[in-house]
Amino acid sequence: MRIRNYVSWLAIAAMLFAPGAPAFAVSKEMIQLQTQVQALQDQVARMQQSIDMNMGVMKNLIEQSADSVNKMNATVNDLQNKMQGLTADSGGKIDQLSGQVQSLHDSVDELKSRMAKISKQLDEMQQGGQNLAAGQPGMTAAPAPNQGGAPAPDNSGAVAAPPADALYNNALRDYNSGKYDLSSQEFAQYLQYYGTTDLAGNAQYYLADIEYREGNFESAVKDYDKVLEQYPGGSKAAAAQLKKGYALLELGQKDAGVRELNSLIARYPRSIEASQARDRLRRLGVSTGSTTVHKPATASNR
Repeated sequence: MRIRNYVSWLAIAAMLFAPGAPAFAVSKEMIQLQTQVQALQDQVARMQQSIDMNMGVMKNLIEQSADSVNKMNATVNDLQNKMQGLTADSGGKIDQLSGQVQSLHDSVDELKSRMAKISKQLDEMQQGGQNLAAGQPGMTAAPAPNQGGAPAPDNSGAVAAPPADALYNNALRDYNSGKYDLSSQEFAQYLQYYGTTDLAGNAQYYLADIEYREGNFESAVKDYDKVLEQYPGGSKAAAAQLKKGYALLELGQKDAGVRELNSLIARYPRSIEASQARDRLRRLGVSTGSTTVHKPATASNR
């Protein structure tokens, strides 16, 4: 409507300031202007219809993702409640459930990351629709944002790295399959290109965990510290502190390991990792909140 009024005023002004122009020429020019206005209005209507359809699809995806996240959180909470009810002799079951909870946390983190990208795309589409509705000249449909965190091609046309989602999922799959060398390379590459994303803390944790599984406890302690220092609010912070304590015990640094486990219990008292820390301290003969070892640690204790 704004475009039509603007063009109509231009046509009237042309008629007023051109008194000598023939009536036929003015009428022909008015018809041309009206035709152009109608074409512009049709184009805006088609673009608005397309945006409305895409917005509906995006809202549906967000709702589905939110439902999935809520279900995953409910499952995690249920598992945590079960963990708190286990006795001190159920260390094996704790480890098994802890692995399940970690996998669920990974799934929740991935869903949150995807929801953030979908919300960003929806906001951009809404902004584009508002600009078109306002009749701003020269506006075109906004391009869809880059999905999956894929890096843009450089000037030579070569892609700098695989998409973030694909790289992380491949690394996690290889980790779960026991392909630690390949998984370590992929997680390191993820941190190189996507070190500020929501899943960067998870990637750093798995790098440390691979070192722990391979018996490289000194390097594992350093990399667990990176998780705690660089990603303190991440979902792997408690797990990193727990495994750091384990690694210190494996290195024979019992006092340091006990302090780390007690610190974990104090910071995350109701977490699954705190239950595992209490069980390890019990098997070491150390009471919670104490740094004194009551009996020597043996290989079975560790």
